[in-house]
Amino acid sequence: MAKNQNAFMKKQRAELKRRKKKEKFEEKLQRKSQPKDGSLENMTVYVDEFGNLSETPPEPPTTKKQLNQTNSRSNSAAQNK
Repeated sequence: MAKNQNAFMKKQRAELKRRKKKEKFEEKLQRKSQPKDGSLENMTVYVDEFGNLSETPPEPPTTKKQLNQTNSRSNSAAQNK
């Protein structure tokens, strides 16, 4: 009797294994059939000077040279008046 019970349990385990393998394969096919939304534009994230993440690119920083030029222009315009 123990021999018959072992054979039954072995068949049950084999059936369960086949069923799980079939379900896994079907899930794999389903995942492959769905379109992926992994374009580079969707994955790009920018970090600002405070360490916060944002989807928009930061404004280019102004350099000291550019600031000096704008200040000198405004100073010369004020002196001309």
